[in-house]
Amino acid sequence: MEQQQLTEKAIDLLKGLISIESFSSQEHGTAVAIEAWFSSLDIPFERENNNVYAFNKYFDKRKPTLLLNSHHDTVRPNSAYTKDPFNPHIEDGKLFGLGSNDAGGCLVSLIATFTYFYDQKDLNHNIVIVASAEEESSGPNGLNSMLSILPHIDVAIVGEPTLMNLAIAEKGLVVFDAVVKGTPSHAAHPNDDNAIYNTMAVLEWFKNYKFEKVSEVLGEVKLTVTQIKAGSQHNVVPAQVDLVIDVRVNDCYSNKEIASVLEKEAPCEIKPRSLRLNSSSIDKSHALVQAGTALQRSTYGSPTLSDQAALSCQSLKLGPGDSTRSHSADEFIHLHEIEEGIDLYIKILKKFLL
Repeated sequence: MEQQQLTEKAIDLLKGLISIESFSSQEHGTAVAIEAWFSSLDIPFERENNNVYAFNKYFDKRKPTLLLNSHHDTVRPNSAYTKDPFNPHIEDGKLFGLGSNDAGGCLVSLIATFTYFYDQKDLNHNIVIVASAEEESSGPNGLNSMLSILPHIDVAIVGEPTLMNLAIAEKGLVVFDAVVKGTPSHAAHPNDDNAIYNTMAVLEWFKNYKFEKVSEVLGEVKLTVTQIKAGSQHNVVPAQVDLVIDVRVNDCYSNKEIASVLEKEAPCEIKPRSLRLNSSSIDKSHALVQAGTALQRSTYGSPTLSDQAALSCQSLKLGPGDSTRSHSADEFIHLHEIEEGIDLYIKILKKFLL
């Protein structure tokens, strides 16, 4: 199929995906729509839960494998929408609809790119594409659940909106629950161990704390207190204050190292919820990155989390659309971004695979 035809077909697929509700763990309908793409082109595919995946025609176990991945689940539309989030429509060259930018445009562009290379012989890598579920919720049945099913992955492109620039590193995430304790009492009585007052010094510590290692690409580890909860009655001093701390981890630390540091140094009890969402990166010298920079695409470090966190191989985040539009009201993607995305994906992979 010619590239222009692939682009038109990809845009039609994206319109179909937008029209189907596909909140995380509820992606059955969009999985069926993606299956229909492969069926219409006689490309064999498989499905695990709501993850749809396929291999290039001349897959050879002796070759390394490139993973192409993006997700078809969405967040729920926010209350500021003025347009129907499930009505895909075009205005002034913009395709509006929930999931159009995050990450439908990336997904259909990668599917089109996979289709372009599907039956080409003599590629130096195998290609496997996974249209994954549960990315937005980091759920148990997303890309992470596919890794024991797929062959060994040597390198990956994860489709997220990057304006088709090369995100060569991505911050990891650890969410901590912390507890500041005190002495409970009646509000009318003196109390020099008020948990709420004790929390002021703890909050100041978190506000000012700096991790020593600063990444060349991702900068500092970012630590933010995002939730606080205490008290149930106006006349009772609570026994404790509960805090939630969001930590975005650079590529100088593992999540386990971050937890170890905070458990040792924080002035309160603190415990990580999970350590599995580590930072990701790819060497600047990697042939995949070099193929992109040869096409004048810039490199940068991404502060946002994606399915890269599930991967242990080197991975590149790359896709059409703009990350600042993700999860926004009246989400959209420019049609020219999809056209450019498919063109650049194909050009990059021609340099990398041939």
